[in-house]
Amino acid sequence: MKRGLLHQGFMTGQLLVAMPQMRDARFTRTVIYLCAHTDDGAMGLIVNRLVGALTFPDLLSQLGIDGGNESEHIRIRSGGPVETGRGFVLHSTDYVDDATLQVGGEIGLTATLDILKDIAEGHGPRRALLALGYAGWGPGQLDAEMQANAWLNVPADEEIVFDDNLDNKWERSIGKLGVNLTTLSGEIGHA
Repeated sequence: MKRGLLHQGFMTGQLLVAMPQMRDARFTRTVIYLCAHTDDGAMGLIVNRLVGALTFPDLLSQLGIDGGNESEHIRIRSGGPVETGRGFVLHSTDYVDDATLQVGGEIGLTATLDILKDIAEGHGPRRALLALGYAGWGPGQLDAEMQANAWLNVPADEEIVFDDNLDNKWERSIGKLGVNLTTLSGEIGHA
């Protein structure tokens, strides 16, 4: 039964929160929405970091897509260090097309130009987060990092995933566990 849970991706749809002592600068104080976790590895999107100065209207212009007023408020996230030129839209499941991967109960992932066009025209999902790049782990790699106390896993909620308040998303994610940051230890087997 344990293998079945792992195969189904027991952490898929949850948040990964970097422990305070995370040494990899690419992931310091990050919150990652885990889109897939299977025997083959894991994939997620960082939800609390922005991509430099690139705006959604700029991106639409580069892609030759006409943008409406709806697109001006969308901030582009840096989804992770892998394939930084590739875009992903994490979104509410009121929008689903043939290319949408249903991740969690109310969250889907779509990586097509069609969703960008629909968002620009005001026909997209109720809530959406556009990310360039992703965070990825090979088979067993994320599990080993979890055992080494690099990450906490936290149940996801739409507010933490989609809201634009990036400054305290990391603290709010840890707060969902009811844990005091000062008591977290990076040492295995120690509190």
